[in-house]
Amino acid sequence: MRRVYCDANATTPLAPEVLEAMRPYLMEEFGNASSIHLYGQQARKAVEKARETLARFFRCHEAEVVFNSGGTEGDNAAIFGLVRAGDHLITSAIEHEAVLRAAERVAKRGAQVTFVAPRADGAIDPEEIRRALRPSTRLISVMLANNETGVLQPVEEIGKIAAGAGAFFHIDAVQGAGKIEFDVDRFGCHLCSISAHKMHGPKGVGAMYVRRGTPIEPLMVGGSHERRQRAGTQNVPSIVGLGKAAELAMEKLSDGTNERVAALRNRLENGILQIEGTAVNGAGAPRVANTANIRFEQLEGEALLIALDLKGVAVSGGSACHSGSTEPSHVLMAMGLGKREARASLRFSLLRTATEEDVEQVLKVVPQAVEHLRALAPV
Repeated sequence: MRRVYCDANATTPLAPEVLEAMRPYLMEEFGNASSIHLYGQQARKAVEKARETLARFFRCHEAEVVFNSGGTEGDNAAIFGLVRAGDHLITSAIEHEAVLRAAERVAKRGAQVTFVAPRADGAIDPEEIRRALRPSTRLISVMLANNETGVLQPVEEIGKIAAGAGAFFHIDAVQGAGKIEFDVDRFGCHLCSISAHKMHGPKGVGAMYVRRGTPIEPLMVGGSHERRQRAGTQNVPSIVGLGKAAELAMEKLSDGTNERVAALRNRLENGILQIEGTAVNGAGAPRVANTANIRFEQLEGEALLIALDLKGVAVSGGSACHSGSTEPSHVLMAMGLGKREARASLRFSLLRTATEEDVEQVLKVVPQAVEHLRALAPV
């Protein structure tokens, strides 16, 4: 059976170049980057080289790059590090659970939180952010690209609104990293979170842009690592891997890879839309090149997901961090879909290494599975 992986928004395979870059620091170059002897100096040099690469990736100063364990930690650090009792936080109803759960926690601690709903196409209206502003607004947190629909959010406009209100602005850029050009000055953000494993790097490592002068309180305390912004012995092999993954991502943004993946995604979408009773969630809004969230009427998405997996095609019902839940997607519900429509939706997210053969195999399998399930147990 030929297997096709269409769940890149959940995670991506480690690029061979990333593994090779990491390999020495998993074996002979094992020093602690905080030690002053030669072993430590070699590890420190590798960490700082990766920091230089991430500074080019974010387009910021090296001192503004903080390494951490990934997107969830970055999102938590932004919210817990800035929002206190009496402060006001504005975020959206379509954020990743890492932001939503953190927002709920600061609300329990005495902060006020506004969850802005998206338009029907899945994009946040910047004017809704403006209308939500209060004198006590401390932080605005809006993602760059939605993990379920791929819809790009108007972060530049929101950044200008935050600046005009004197509020801090955080972007969860986990799903945008490696898919669009980054420029934190153009985004207008003070904080920006990314994760390595979404762009062919290792799991369990990420980075955060923290604009100089942002009074963020560290989430992790202890030693003086990461300029006292994130305590704990640095994960040198993974940081090296993140640096290499970011370097490769920057190269891919200029070599036509995005355009090729977008063409494959469009071919996949158009092919599936030939099936009666299908629609794209988020159609009409700008999206990252690799993502299609498709609704299949008269079906349970979970049943179709399992059927496709048995036929060698891996897709997702939404966020991997929300898998196992019986609740329909909060993102699709916020966009105005009913529970049945939300449960009938699946996410197809292509790897940057996806091929025409992959798409043709998916288009061969999906109609068969849909027809079989609708005949067997239509909803």
